[in-house]
Formats: sequence, C-alpha cells, structure tokens
Amino acid sequence: MKRSSFSSVCARCPINRRNFISRTSLAVAGTFGTLAGPGWLMAAEQKGPTRIRIIYSLHGEKQEQPDWPNKGFDFKPAMERINQLLAKRCPGFEFTPTLATGEAQAKKILEDDKAVGNIDGYLVYQMNCWNRVVQTIATSGKPVLYADFQFGGSGGFLVYNAGFLRNNTPNVGFVASSEPEDLVAAVKCFAAVKSGGTNFAAATAKARLDRTPAMGKLKVEADDLKCLSADECLKRLKEMKILAVRSQESGPAGEFFGIKVQQVAFAELNEAWKAADKDEARAVADKWTKTAAKVEGVNRETLETSAAMYLAQKALLKKHGASGITVNCLGGFYGGHIHAYPCLGFHQLLNEGLVGGCECDVRSAVTMLAGTTLTQGRPGYISDPVIDTSKDQIIYAHCVAANKAFGPNGQANPFEILTHSEDRQGASVRSLLPTGQMTTTLEFEQSRKEILFHQAVAVANDLDDRACRTKLCAVPMGDIEKLFREWDGWGWHRVTFYGDLKESVYALADKLGWKVVAEA
Repeated sequence: MKRSSFSSVCARCPINRRNFISRTSLAVAGTFGTLAGPGWLMAAEQKGPTRIRIIYSLHGEKQEQPDWPNKGFDFKPAMERINQLLAKRCPGFEFTPTLATGEAQAKKILEDDKAVGNIDGYLVYQMNCWNRVVQTIATSGKPVLYADFQFGGSGGFLVYNAGFLRNNTPNVGFVASSEPEDLVAAVKCFAAVKSGGTNFAAATAKARLDRTPAMGKLKVEADDLKCLSADECLKRLKEMKILAVRSQESGPAGEFFGIKVQQVAFAELNEAWKAADKDEARAVADKWTKTAAKVEGVNRETLETSAAMYLAQKALLKKHGASGITVNCLGGFYGGHIHAYPCLGFHQLLNEGLVGGCECDVRSAVTMLAGTTLTQGRPGYISDPVIDTSKDQIIYAHCVAANKAFGPNGQANPFEILTHSEDRQGASVRSLLPTGQMTTTLEFEQSRKEILFHQAVAVANDLDDRACRTKLCAVPMGDIEKLFREWDGWGWHRVTFYGDLKESVYALADKLGWKVVAEA
C-alpha cells in the first residue's frame, strides 16, 4: 500500500434505555438483518461462509442522554453504512448485526450463539464510551475484533482495549481508524484465523501496521520557550493552591508535591455566581462576542450567565488565595447545584495564566498548574483523546481550551463559542489551536510517583460535529502502537502544553525522585 505523507509539513457509565431491545440474539430486518457479501454462496459451497456477529455497544439506536457523540445522535445511518460496507467488501462472510447495552445482553448473546454453534467470531463496535459489552464477548474464546466508533466510543475503547493489551489477550484484536478500508482489512483476519489457526490479535496488528502511514519528516516551527529550573518550579508550586468543587462538602483535600488542594462546596460557587456584578458580566460577554470568530447556538443570556460564572470563579480564587479551580461541571449543572457551565470561565482563566479544569479532575488540574508554572504561563489543555491510525494521529478533544497557547502575552488564535457538545446546552469553546508546533502531553500521578509523557506535532484542527468542540490533531513522536497501552492505568484525560518540555520534565522527575513513563 502506498503510505500517505504530510506534504505540506516537513519533519462517562452506561444508562439502559427502556425496552431498547428485547432479544439481543434476534436480528430484525434492515439495519439488523443477516448480511452476506457478494459471492458468498460460491464460498459456502467450498467450505462455508465465515459467520461474524456484529455487536453494536451503545445506549440505544437514537441517543437520549448526554454522552459522546452527543444527545440526539442517530446511530442508525452509521450502523447501516458499516453493515453495507462489510457486505460489499467481504465476500465469503456472513454478518449478523445485533445491539447490546451492557453485560447482561452480552451474556444472552453468547448463550444463544453457543446453542446454535455457528458463529466464527465477533466484531464489537464501541459506539458509546462506557457500555461494558466487549469484556463479556472476549470470554467466548472466539476471535473478537474490537472497533472504535471515533468521537463516539473512544474513551471506553481506549481504556478497555488497553486492558486486553496489558493482558496479552490473544483472541482480541482491534481497529481504531476513520478509514473504512482499515476496518475491512481487520475483518478479513477472521477468515485467516479460521483457515490457519493464526493468533487473531497478531493478525489484526499486522493488518493495522501495514495500513498505518509512516510519519513524514515533520516541520516544527521555532519556539522561544524558556522553562523554570526544577528547583524554582517546585518552590513556586509549594506556594500554590487548587480549589476542587465536586460536591456540597468543603475543607482541606490533600496536597500534591506541595500544591495544596482545598475542597469548596457547590453552594459557595453558586453564591458567588449570584453575587457577580451584572454590569461586569455584561462587559465580559461583550468582550467574548467581539473576539470570537463566531457565536453559534448560544444566546445573549447564556453568555452573560457564563460570564457571571467566570467572575464567580475569579472571586473564589481571590478569596482562597488559589491559582486554579476544577469543577464537577456536569454533576453540578445536572444536579441543579450550579446554573451555568464553567467552560467559558475556564477558557478565560487559562488565557490569564491561571488554571480552570474540567470534571473536578484534581490530578489533571495539578498537571495543568505544574506545567503552567514550569513554562512560565503556558496553559495546559485537558482533553479526552482519540487515536486514528489511518492518519497516524492522536486527536485531543474537549469543550474548552485557551486561545493563547503560548501564554497570556503570546499570540492569540481564533476561537468560536458554541454549545457544550454532549448535550447541546450552555456555552463552550472551540479553539482553533496553532499547528506546526511541538506539543508535550503529561499527567502527574503522586501515588505511583510517575509522570506520564508523550510528545506530538500539532498538524490540524478537526471540526467534526461529534464529541467535544476543540479537537487538536497531532502526529505522535514515537510509536503510535505503544500509545494504545496506558489508558487502563491512567484513565482517559491527558494535559497538553505547547512546546518541547522533555528536558524540563525529566529534570523535574529527577528532582522529585519520580519515574517518567513514556507512552509513545
């Protein structure tokens, strides 16, 4: 296969839908009927078709709750495209599509298939993130191809698949690609295993590697980054504090290599929001409206309530003498504890050299503060990554990011104000981040005394409407296959900084006596 190159560049848990499917082992007409590839009858006369059950792991055919890809997403057209592709491109195969929401339905599928005894393998498509289906199917002992529906099931796919890789599960292979022919190539491995007893994981790995483009010579723009010494960085961090807003509890919540963590109640944040000066909130909303490349789906009232939330966050930082805040945003909003998303506030704090972190992820907030201190002001971009082998890319996705990637005094990049993607409510940010730059991605884990580390060159911004708004595409420096392996131990979040921080991160680890875990 001719490998592509970069010619312009040198160098959340399942909720069952009631009555979603009553008998997962039965196929229905249309999307879920039994499918056969062209010419399969001739193959059947010779040795019989290779029979594969496709299991779509998701909440329901139409999504009724906030989650990736987004509330209201209709999976039926996507599933039909997959079914039709495989029927057309895989002669000698017979496919039976099925839906499953979780473990109970997966067990029923295996029981029914065992009774019939004619299934040669399974294709499990992770359509939503956290539905636990593939774990049960893997116990069948039959070949299982695990596929990521990108910007839909990617979080669960990365975490669950890393577990299979860590355990060297021989009957589970995977495909993580936006290129349909990569799926076809992986599916054809079922026939190879059926005829020759080949290790299925090894067969799909070969097919994947054969089709992953080689990294071209990536051009990286010059960068005048000047990091602090490890000693100075740690000295400054010991004087800093992060606020964690996750529940109605308040009080001290620990310390991370000197950074104090203070738990703040939702009620305190909400009271600060209500007390925010309305004229000041209007002025902040005016500024956002004027500087954004576009505002879409977000009305003026939402902008002003978001501005008031920003002012509330600033007020709490001042009150507690803190440098950063991380909020259980969805839990607070859906629980009625806060009444505006903090996304735009996080965006503004990051532009000012402070920390605004999503989902009350304290570890990532600590990572953001450590990196911002080390780089003397560059913001960390917390994300839910996706890996696409067809482009040799990792895509960092979230609904908030700074638009001053090089710090408060650095050049600004365009940004847009849109709704929060998963539920199409509130206001969030799509930052069209700079390309042609080296990035460093980190997570600090105190309990293991480890720093997770990889680097990548930013090459594009993905505007796909599915999943989070900001999607920075980057080519990893190193082995993209290795990049699949750490998600079960570290979770989904990563924090990305612009610049080559490698030398400084290793120096910081040496000073702390910690280990750097290179994940690519």
